[in-house]
Amino acid sequence: MSEHLMDAALAAAGRGWHVFPLRPGVKLPALHGERTCTGAGTCENGHRKWEQRATTDPDRIRAAWSWAPFNVGIATGPSGLLVVDLDTPEHKGSSDAPDGAATFRALCERAGHAVPDTYRVRTASGGTHLYFTAPSGVRMTNTQGTVADSVDTRGWGGYVVAAGSTTPAGAYEALCGPVAAPLPSWLQSILQPAPEPSRAPSVAVAGQSRRYADVALDIETRNVASAQVGEREAKLFRAARALGRFVAWGDLPRHVVEQALQAGGEAAGLSASECRSTLRSALDWSIAHNQTRRATA
Repeated sequence: MSEHLMDAALAAAGRGWHVFPLRPGVKLPALHGERTCTGAGTCENGHRKWEQRATTDPDRIRAAWSWAPFNVGIATGPSGLLVVDLDTPEHKGSSDAPDGAATFRALCERAGHAVPDTYRVRTASGGTHLYFTAPSGVRMTNTQGTVADSVDTRGWGGYVVAAGSTTPAGAYEALCGPVAAPLPSWLQSILQPAPEPSRAPSVAVAGQSRRYADVALDIETRNVASAQVGEREAKLFRAARALGRFVAWGDLPRHVVEQALQAGGEAAGLSASECRSTLRSALDWSIAHNQTRRATA
């Protein structure tokens, strides 16, 4: 047992965040898996995974953390959180990988906003977790690289390690007060635009969407151009899938997207024919699956 870790779990729960135990010293859930489930206790009506068993109940937390010095996991979905994970190049295993904090700061500047002021945690690897309250009624899931390289998010189906936890790489440390700001609408529009009302979008909404489309085109093109051997086609494919929705909604002409990504792919070392083939299939799919515009704010 560790009173420090129990206090960290209780503090997170006090903010309304649902916690569950992680194995001592690491980031893996300490709860049993489905294969070893006995069907007893909380699982008497069927196996309950860590996301379902995460709790804010102080009595359950004290009982769980009295057994061992468990690290603290926060189930982001049930907690109503969307956490932005800014990785470091070392965490990605390559000194050539982009720095998540720098990439995110550049994204904010291009979108015309300051880096949001919100509760944040320094991770054991030197990265940063930015905590936001998720918008009501929107089920946001995990993403990897959707916002930008080395910028991932955790929502439903994901969790983060809470401040106060410790791994061999170091400690998770809160960098500011306990208030998590609402997820900015411009960032939500990149991650998961909300369903559009039945009426046509207003001129303001359409104009805002075009602005985000321009930001996305710039970021995706640079990501493709800087792709390393072994990841070039995959990055080109993902970029085309991501930008195809803006083509479908009329925010970006298809030829503009094709020309920008073609240039990016060739700059990364792909042949012209490889770029054309990848772009054609990815854009065709994305346009076909994004015929209905979704609101961007």
